[in-house]
Amino acid sequence: MYLLKNQGITKFLNIFFICFGLTALAHTANAQVDIAKGKELFSGNCASCHGVGDKAVVGPGLKGIHDRRNEAWLIKWIRNSSAVIASGDAYAVALYNQYGKAQMQSFPDLKDDDIKNILAYVKSYVPPVIPGDIKVDGTGKSDSGSGYNNVILTGMVVTLLLVLVTLSLVVSLLTKNLQNKELAEGDREVVNQKLDLESIFRSSAFLAVIGIFFFLVVAKAGIDKTMKIGKQTGYAPTQPISFSHKLHAGKYEINCQYCHTSVYKGKSANIPSVNICMNCHNAIKRTSPQIQKIYEAAEKNQPIQWIRVHNLPDLVYFNHSQHTVAGQVECKSCHGDIANMEVVQQRSPLSMGWCIDCHRQTVVKSEGNVYYDKLMAAHKGSGGKEMKVKDIGGLECSKCHY
Repeated sequence: MYLLKNQGITKFLNIFFICFGLTALAHTANAQVDIAKGKELFSGNCASCHGVGDKAVVGPGLKGIHDRRNEAWLIKWIRNSSAVIASGDAYAVALYNQYGKAQMQSFPDLKDDDIKNILAYVKSYVPPVIPGDIKVDGTGKSDSGSGYNNVILTGMVVTLLLVLVTLSLVVSLLTKNLQNKELAEGDREVVNQKLDLESIFRSSAFLAVIGIFFFLVVAKAGIDKTMKIGKQTGYAPTQPISFSHKLHAGKYEINCQYCHTSVYKGKSANIPSVNICMNCHNAIKRTSPQIQKIYEAAEKNQPIQWIRVHNLPDLVYFNHSQHTVAGQVECKSCHGDIANMEVVQQRSPLSMGWCIDCHRQTVVKSEGNVYYDKLMAAHKGSGGKEMKVKDIGGLECSKCHY
């Protein structure tokens, strides 16, 4: 009897430890999934052909892909889609025919964990909420301030006109009242005298005021022109190929990083090479006159002579990756709403004042970034609340000028 009881306890303990082990393994597997890494891999490898939501680009949108196929099938498909089609898989063949027999690129270098990270990112993706009827300028702020300024200016003008009308009525009433009273001869002449506009316009005081006003207007115009030297807000050069960012970045949601490969890695965001264009256009719209220019450049082994839109003087040091990675600054904060631009233009002035103002207002995004841990501790120790870029040397001359 004692032995039977011990055997029952032993079985119970075995089952308990097996369940515990399976749970631990499941938690370990989940812990290995890196959604941030999956997003990075998706942007660099998949975004040019697939939307992370339900929007189809070159291939189908990936929303709900986990409901359509299991993980093992997806890993095989992503790594070598040609092999899956050749095996006669009904779903793969139907998908291949549905999208015009366009061959999906294979990714043999991606590990299983990489593909799982990509799938985890797709599954966790939540579409951003885009507020309507809000116009955004190059700084990422709404332009409602200009509306308030116009209202204030209109109110001031109306108030000034009301004051002038009121003063005119008061003067008129006082004049009529004085005319009905007995006044000395000299006083009566003053009350009854007419306004001589010609003498006013010829007076030294009036001419001096006009001269000063004219000087200030000319000086202000000169200062404004001088301050705009080197600034090219609105600059939109004609490119050698009519490339539409509204189509590629907007409609097809191709990530900026796919074409500008060093946007998160280098000092500057590089201009795309012919090879990047050919990744898609070796099969898409081959007969288009604009696409033929890409083929000509590829055949001659020459780069496309794209015209740079955003330029900074040589005396300025600007690190693109420092802003996009450490600062987590969104592209549209400086470049405007590129996804809705048919022809890209410079929206922000890129002036020193504009940069300095951004450094004064921008709060450092230190969450999850160990680089800022000691700085945050020192900042809070000195009694500071939010740590802004200006608090970590963002206003020092040597930060941007050698």
